[in-house]
Amino acid sequence: MTTGRHFLQIPGPSPVPERVMRAMDMPVLDHRGPEFQRLGQEVLEGCKAVFQTRGPVVVYPSSGTGAWESAIVNTLNVGDKVLMVETGHFATLWKNMATKLGLEVEFISGDWRRGVNPEAIGARLAEDKELKIKAVAVVHNETSTGVTSRIAEIRRAIDGANHPALLLVDTISSLGSAEYKHEEWGVDVTVSCSQKGLMLPPGLGFTAISEKALAASRSNNMRRSYWDWEEMLKPNATGFFPYTPATTLLYGLKEAIAMLLEEGLSNVFDRHKRLAAATRSAVQAWGLEILCQEPLEYSPVLTAVVMPEGHDADAYRKVVLENFNMSLGAGLSKLAGKVFRIGHLGECNELTLMGALSGVEMGLTLADVPHQTGGAAAAMRALLDSAAR
Repeated sequence: MTTGRHFLQIPGPSPVPERVMRAMDMPVLDHRGPEFQRLGQEVLEGCKAVFQTRGPVVVYPSSGTGAWESAIVNTLNVGDKVLMVETGHFATLWKNMATKLGLEVEFISGDWRRGVNPEAIGARLAEDKELKIKAVAVVHNETSTGVTSRIAEIRRAIDGANHPALLLVDTISSLGSAEYKHEEWGVDVTVSCSQKGLMLPPGLGFTAISEKALAASRSNNMRRSYWDWEEMLKPNATGFFPYTPATTLLYGLKEAIAMLLEEGLSNVFDRHKRLAAATRSAVQAWGLEILCQEPLEYSPVLTAVVMPEGHDADAYRKVVLENFNMSLGAGLSKLAGKVFRIGHLGECNELTLMGALSGVEMGLTLADVPHQTGGAAAAMRALLDSAAR
């Protein structure tokens, strides 16, 4: 038996704010009627503001995995060559999907501690004189590692190589938490979902689409039905959907967008940066190692912490859960048992973070993990310093 609220400090799904939960506490409505039409128009327009685009954003009743598939089947053909980068577990899963769908994937290997190297992308595209590579597909914020890739630099590298490849970007764990500019950065398809920075339950997948991607979707011949953008965009023009939408989640999406815009996207991004910097101060004070090795690529969404040799991260997470009612993120695939992940995204604020970091530090002591004390105090100092500026 535990008391108090559960601390959900995984890097998504993130806690759902009370405002969003109340907004979803609505009766099911007629998804062909005028009340739903107003809701549909409002959320579809609001999504553009969050993605920072004037182009269409398609909303599916799906997970982010569904949005991955949507990006592929609407823009590419079986046998097309795609350049992808091994930045972590989720980049690998997207690569596996692309292979299953019949694409030829060139997968640049990585050590899971750094993001995409824009120079490597540019160099490879410059070599592609026959223009066989049809798309570059990368993960913005790799949820398994706490590494954020520099999308604007990747776009410049593609342009510098004078290559027509489409740019497809996964923002599943970064949208609404880390700075992202779909249109300004020249992204062709941005993939995301509801349960991370948008602070909703799982169940909605998103694709933001450029004019170039729309043109590709009209000429490609990969089979699709449920994921077909054209089938979505026609009824979306008047606020409707081609099949039954997730109406209750759309009420929540409307409220989540309102919360983000009320705070101001730049303020949202700054808040996440502050919380991430304070978390790293704690990790460094504990004498532990941050998995991400490039400071320019530190994630504002989560921090992955390397366990000392001989200590199991899952055993440590179990101690924290059983003693302090807090969930920390597990290490995934080849990082299993080697790292734990602290999520600091969504509705998280300074006091939430301090509670979480205190639990992490107490757990380190109870689990006999070698560390120095004072990490939570170091985070507090970092937060006070940022508040004083």
